[in-house]
Amino acid sequence: MGWIYVLFAAIVEIFWVIGLRYSENFWQWAGTVIMIVFSFYFVIKACEELPAGTVYAVFTGSGAAAIVLIDVLIFGTAFSFVKGLFIGLIIIGVIGIKMTTSEQNKVEHSIEE
Repeated sequence: MGWIYVLFAAIVEIFWVIGLRYSENFWQWAGTVIMIVFSFYFVIKACEELPAGTVYAVFTGSGAAAIVLIDVLIFGTAFSFVKGLFIGLIIIGVIGIKMTTSEQNKVEHSIEE
């Protein structure tokens, strides 16, 4: 379940980052703040089951990669091979972290203490 929370946090992060860029009135800013609260709620829930460093790395990395892709695909930001290469490295890093971290690691560590 911890990885589901990380996924939700990263998805919601996309909305609040876009909100930071495009909000112009009270209701848009209120929606952005609500998205920030939900995003960090999901991060906190994920940290209950996974190591905090792993959660934060995956949350920020996957969110950043998704935001860059959305900027390029939806908002027409310039794209280059080098930018694509670095996004690919972020994605590879996130997958690597996911593959080397299990929810059991956090539970086993708590039991040992």
